[in-house]
Amino acid sequence: MLFAVSLLQLCAGISVSADLQCTTIPGKLRQIDAGAGEVYGVNDNDDIFRWVDNGWQNVPGKLVHVSVGPAGVWGVNRANVIYKLQDNEWMSVSGLLKQVDAGGNKYLSGVNAQDGIFCLRQSCTVSRSSAVTWTQLEGDLKYYSCGLFGCWGINKPNNIYFRNNVNPTACQGTQWQQVGGNLVMAEVGTDGSVYGVNSAGNVYRRYFPFFFHICIQDCYFGKVLMVGCSKKESPGFLDAEESIYG
Repeated sequence: MLFAVSLLQLCAGISVSADLQCTTIPGKLRQIDAGAGEVYGVNDNDDIFRWVDNGWQNVPGKLVHVSVGPAGVWGVNRANVIYKLQDNEWMSVSGLLKQVDAGGNKYLSGVNAQDGIFCLRQSCTVSRSSAVTWTQLEGDLKYYSCGLFGCWGINKPNNIYFRNNVNPTACQGTQWQQVGGNLVMAEVGTDGSVYGVNSAGNVYRRYFPFFFHICIQDCYFGKVLMVGCSKKESPGFLDAEESIYG
């Protein structure tokens, strides 16, 4: 589950880039997310879609943000109401968030309208109850994304943070570690890969310990708005025209 990052070349004298092949995929989406072998997205009308058999299948309901991963399929609507896809039906759960991420090891993460940071431990995500107990983390983030090996967040000034010691039973982790650079969004794949987009729409991938710019081949994005990624799969991108690439 990946979004956007803007990182400078952080190591003097080193210039590393990676070529990324991609193809245009039919359709228009405002937000996209991939995880656990599935791809979901929403369009400008808040309609929900799932990628099935090389085509977009409409999913009943209205959401402004959707996420899929080991924690299941979750989303939020324009009123910040949180929904979980259970038995092919959207079930609202307690709490209010503007963004959710299901990429963690069966735990959920997200942020609210005030940039408060929250997570939902594994016992709650696998529960069939609509009454769940959120754990709040210290700090403020506008976007928060998790994979099997940790969580990354971006705050309002576009600073980047990594959350240490996150696990399914203690999703709150222990402390924040700031990482050099600036991004408007970062997304974590279930294989641990981290992608991001900066304010100029450039795409970056983290090659420890730094982020490096990715050279995109065979397609032109202009300004990339969002990137989504899952285990052993190529990332997906949305450009300023909401065209889809994979």
